[in-house]
Amino acid sequence: MPGLRGTNPFYTRRKLSLRARNLNGERLKVNDKRGNPIEIAAVVVWRVEDTAKAFFDVDDYENSVKVQSEAAVRHLASAFAYDEDDTGSRAGEPTLLGAGDVVGQALVRELQARLDQAGVVVEEARLTHLAYAPEIAQVMLRRQQAEAIIAARQKIVHGAVSMVEMALAELSAKKVVELDDERKAAMVQNLMTVLCAESDVQPVINAGTLYTG
Repeated sequence: MPGLRGTNPFYTRRKLSLRARNLNGERLKVNDKRGNPIEIAAVVVWRVEDTAKAFFDVDDYENSVKVQSEAAVRHLASAFAYDEDDTGSRAGEPTLLGAGDVVGQALVRELQARLDQAGVVVEEARLTHLAYAPEIAQVMLRRQQAEAIIAARQKIVHGAVSMVEMALAELSAKKVVELDDERKAAMVQNLMTVLCAESDVQPVINAGTLYTG
C-alpha cells in the first residue's frame, strides 16, 4: 500500500524454537525419605509453549529449566524411600526403585508446577540413574543379601513343616507304625534336621529303642 512506513529503531527480532528438547540431568547426591544417601539423575523432555512468558517472565528460560529440574529431583528423592525393607514404609507405599511410573508422574507434576511461569511444558520425565551412595552401598548390599537368606529360610522351614505333617498323617492313615508322643517328637526332630540342614546329614540308625538306647 502507498504511504509512509516507519520502523522502531529499538525493535529487535528473536527466534525461539518450539520443538521438544531433552535435558539430561547430572547425578545428584541426596537423601531419600529415610535419610539414606543416594545418587539420582533424571532426563526431562520439555518444550516452550508460551513464548511471551519464556522471554519476559524469566531471565533465561533454558537456565530455569535446568535449575528447576535439579530442585525438583532433589525434592522428589526426599519424598520417596529408595526401596522397601523390614523397617521401612507401609506395605504398598511406592518407592524410587519399585514404582518407576509413579515416581515419573510425580516428577512431571512437580516440574510443570515449577516451570509454568517460564511458559514451558514438560512432556516427560523419568529417572536415568538410581543407586545408593558409595559410602553405604556395601552395607546395603549385605542387608539385602541377609534379607534374601531369611526369606529363603522361611520358605524352607514352611515346606519342611508341611512335609513332616504329611509324613505323620500318612503313617497314621496307613497304619504303618504306631508312634507315641515321644517317638513322634524324635521323628519330627530328625525330619526337620534333614530337611532344613545346609549340608548333607548322615543318618543315625538306632539299633535299640528310644527307651533302652
